[in-house]
Amino acid sequence: MNSFKGFFLAVTAALLWGVSGTCGHFLFQERGVNIEWMITIRMLISGICLLLFAGFGEKLDLFEIWRNKKDAIQLAVFSITGMLAVQYTYFAAIKHSNAATATVLQYAGPVFIAIYLAFKNRKLPLFLEIIAIILAVTGTFLLVTHGNIGSLSISPVALAFGIASAITLAIYTLQPVKLLSKYKSSIVIGWGMFCGGFVFSFVKAPWDVEGIWDAPTYWGTAFIVIFGTLIAFYAYLTAVQIIGGQKSSLLASVEPLSATVLAVLWLNVSFTAIDWIGSVFIFLLSRKPGKKAEKEVIG
Repeated sequence: MNSFKGFFLAVTAALLWGVSGTCGHFLFQERGVNIEWMITIRMLISGICLLLFAGFGEKLDLFEIWRNKKDAIQLAVFSITGMLAVQYTYFAAIKHSNAATATVLQYAGPVFIAIYLAFKNRKLPLFLEIIAIILAVTGTFLLVTHGNIGSLSISPVALAFGIASAITLAIYTLQPVKLLSKYKSSIVIGWGMFCGGFVFSFVKAPWDVEGIWDAPTYWGTAFIVIFGTLIAFYAYLTAVQIIGGQKSSLLASVEPLSATVLAVLWLNVSFTAIDWIGSVFIFLLSRKPGKKAEKEVIG
C-alpha cells in the first residue's frame, strides 16, 4: 500500500510540474513576467505555507532541524544547491527555449543519479542503467541538434540551463535523503523553500513586479505557486521518503510527456518528429531501477 502511495505521489508531482512549466512558458514569453521574481514568490509563499502546515497541522517542532549543526548545514546546502538551483535552471531553460524542451532536458537527471552512484559505489551501473543512459544521451542529442552534429536546434544558453537543471534535479533528489529519514518532508521542503526564496529575494525583491497582469497571468501564477510548487514538491519528497530517490525520479519522468503535450496543444509550440523521437528516448528512463541501486539511494 505504501509503495502505491509513493508511486501515486511521484506521478502526481510530475504531472503538476509539467503543467506548471507550461504556465511558466506562457508567463515568461507572452506576459513578460520576470523569472527571478517568480522564483522568489513561489518559494517564499510555498515555504511559509508548508511551515505553517507543519507547525499547526502536524504539530511539529519547526526549529528542531536547526538545533543539530550537521543537519542545519545540510539543510542550508539543500536550500541553495537543490531547491533554489533546480527551480532557477529549469525556468531559465524555459525562458530561453520552451516548456517542452526544457522539461525533457531536465529529465536526463536520472542519468546523473546513475553516474553518481557508480562513482560512489565504485562499480559500473547495471546493464539496464547503461541502456537507459545511452538512450537518454541519444535522445538529448536528437532533441538539441535534430540529428545534425554541426548545429543546435536550441540556443547554447538554453542547452546549458537544460543540462544544469538535470544535474540540479539529481542533487535535489539525492542530497536531502538523510534529512528526510529524520524529519518530515513538510519541515525539509518548507525550510528549503523559505531559505531559498529569502536568499533569492536579494536578487529580485518580491515587490518588484513586472509584466502584463490580467486574469490569465493571475491564474497562471496561482497555479505555479500552489499546485506546481507547494503541492508538487511536498508530494515528491514524501514519495522519496516512501520509495526512495531513484525510483521517485524515474516515476517523475512522466513530467516531460505532460509538459510537451500541453505546450504543443495550448501554446502551439513546434515539436517535430525528430523532437518526439528524442523525447521518447529520454522518456524510456522511466523503467524500474535495480533493487540494489534503489537501496543505495534510500540508505
